[in-house]
Amino acid sequence: MTIRLILVDDHHLLREVLREKLAKEIDIDIVGEAADGRTALQLTAELKPDIVVLDISLPEMNGVELATHITSKHNTVKVVALSMHADKRFVTEMFKAGASGYVTKTAAATELLSAIRTVAAGKRYLGAEVADALVDGVQTDGQSQLGRREREVLGLLAEGLRTQDIADRLHISAGTVEVHRRNIMRKLDLHTVAELTKYAVREGISSL
Repeated sequence: MTIRLILVDDHHLLREVLREKLAKEIDIDIVGEAADGRTALQLTAELKPDIVVLDISLPEMNGVELATHITSKHNTVKVVALSMHADKRFVTEMFKAGASGYVTKTAAATELLSAIRTVAAGKRYLGAEVADALVDGVQTDGQSQLGRREREVLGLLAEGLRTQDIADRLHISAGTVEVHRRNIMRKLDLHTVAELTKYAVREGISSL
């Protein structure tokens, strides 16, 4: 099966490089190119491609808006985002807009082809660099929510100390320890001491 493709990026040189690379593949047919969102939308309506590979930063209509229009009006057309940005906010916005794949431009040479074929097969694709960034975000988000005293309490809880022992160690009241414990559980969405202990060890708060 031939995958019919439209390339959308306002950088002519990048489109040329991608076109030359993808044109070598017998299962890919580049049926159109665009340098802005509005042109891309028109070409998608006219050419009915299988996949639109698009940059997030585009003139006249950004990639999120374009992906939303394409996926809402053409339910057989898939979108693969190609971007300089790997951070969670951009990735989340693109998938909410209906994208089925996300690859960074720095990894395009090695990952774009896999992304296109994976998405064409009806699956989702997340580039390795993007996945790493998302995992890093998950690992740091929880800890960044905790204050210094909460981290101290969490570490001692993970070591098996009782409430009064923690209070004595930190020179605070047992009631304050309990308040910290409840806040930690709420912030991390964890519900037992065992879960807190696993979290503390995994994040390096406790060395157990």
